[in-house]
Amino acid sequence: MHPNDVDRKRIEKALSTRARYRYVSPEVSAIEGGYRIQSPCCSRNIDKEGGMVDIARLEYLSGSLRWRLFRKDHAHGAWRFYGDFHRLETLLELLNQDPERIFWQ
Repeated sequence: MHPNDVDRKRIEKALSTRARYRYVSPEVSAIEGGYRIQSPCCSRNIDKEGGMVDIARLEYLSGSLRWRLFRKDHAHGAWRFYGDFHRLETLLELLNQDPERIFWQ
């Protein structure tokens, strides 16, 4: 069942290896069916005051045994589907590298 503390801690630990904004401390919170990642906005690109901003939303689809990753469209205040992943580790690798810079803005 998701969310659970084991996966939440796995996500928190994995985020410590991210490539961007390593000097802030993101928060992982439980939401229905998954997890929400927020972080202080140190770049001031999204929040000029440096407040907490949404980074990603992860949902586990138990019927298909896959993870869904969403990014926040801050301009429209909406979550946008990014992709499906069969393994949480693969999703977290992409999120940590963020080659398109759409999560860690």
